[in-house]
Amino acid sequence: MTVPGTPARLTDRKRAAIVEAAVAEFRGAGFEATSMDRIAASAGVSKRTIYNHFPSKDALFLHIVDALMARGGDEHATPYRADRPLRPQLLELVRHKLRLLHDPDFADLARVAIVASLHSPDLARQLVDLLGQREHAMTAWVRAAAADGRLNTGDPGFAAMQLEALVKGFAFWPQVAMGQPALDAEQADTVADSAVSMFLAHYG
Repeated sequence: MTVPGTPARLTDRKRAAIVEAAVAEFRGAGFEATSMDRIAASAGVSKRTIYNHFPSKDALFLHIVDALMARGGDEHATPYRADRPLRPQLLELVRHKLRLLHDPDFADLARVAIVASLHSPDLARQLVDLLGQREHAMTAWVRAAAADGRLNTGDPGFAAMQLEALVKGFAFWPQVAMGQPALDAEQADTVADSAVSMFLAHYG
């Protein structure tokens, strides 16, 4: 997971190196096989330095997941606009989601998180809590459009989950669960266009 820019302070550079090394280790070895010793060696820091930044391997992994979700979160997606037609707004939002799902770090770490959660109910609970703290950009958009009277749904959260499922059914679960390749540009456009058409045909 490449961090844009170069941190100025030494402590920030060390933290960035730890995160970069941890991403590589988690992706390559999985959660269980990754140790703080391996991350320290890869980052070129002491294990004590890692613990100065992150109290545990779980905390480090959760930080990485949260950073990935932030990269695809509301602050990087186009918010709902009352003065624009719905379809181009929603297409832009779905394409934003597809770019996140196609991020190699995101796909690999999602796979690691699923496997790790099966072995650690406590980590699974922490992941659920973490994801619950972030309202996805798509959910926020659907809520805003429904509140504006432009979508016909009494349950915007449910409607947003349906749209997410339409997208992830082609661009996430086959890749994470079955090792299928990421969609190419033409396939991604087809998924985005058809998902938006189906969604607006029902709720528009």
